Amino acid sequence: MANLELLRQEGCDPSQHIWSRRNFIGLMGWGAVLGSLGVGTLAFGRYMYPRVLFEPRMAFKVGKPEAYRINDVSEEWIEKYRFWIVRTTEGFFALSGICTHLGCTPRWLASENKFKCPCHGSGYRGIDPSDPYPGITGINFEGPAPRPLERYKIGLAEDGQLIVDKSVAFRQEKGEWTKPDAFLKYTG
Repeated sequence: MANLELLRQEGCDPSQHIWSRRNFIGLMGWGAVLGSLGVGTLAFGRYMYPRVLFEPRMAFKVGKPEAYRINDVSEEWIEKYRFWIVRTTEGFFALSGICTHLGCTPRWLASENKFKCPCHGSGYRGIDPSDPYPGITGINFEGPAPRPLERYKIGLAEDGQLIVDKSVAFRQEKGEWTKPDAFLKYTG
C-alpha cells in the first residue's frame, strides 16, 4: 500500500493508465480470435480457388497419312511426345513409347524388327508385314516387362491430318486393341 501512495504522490496513479492487466488479457484474447478468423478466411479462400495445374495438350496433329511409309515405324514423335506412328498395309496406330516395366523409353531397332528397352532389356515385337491388323506389334516377348505397350487413340482431323490423343490409351491384355479408335483403317 505504501508503494501505491508513493506513486500517487508523484502523479503516477496506476488506475489512470490505459493498460491494466485485465485490459491487456482481454485485448490478447480478441487478437487471438481475430487472428484465427483471418487464418481461417485465408484457408477457405485457398480452398475455393485452388492452384490449377495447366498440363500440355494431349492431342496432337502428326501430319498427313501420305507422309508415312507402309510397314514402317516413324520415330519422329518419340523424343517430344513418347509415341511412335506405325503404318501397316491396312492403316495406322499410335504405339506408346513408355516401357511397361519401369517407364523408360524403348528404342526402335529396325534391323532386329523390335522395340528394345535400354534400362532392363524388355523387348516388344515389331511389325509383321503378313499381319495387316498388327495384332503382335508392341507385344512383350523378352525381359521383365509385365505387359505389352499401350496404344493411343488415333484418327483423322477435319483437315485430313492424323491426330493422336494420348489421353485415351488402349491395353492389349484388356482386349482394347480391337476398339475402333485404337487402329485407323486407311488404304489411301
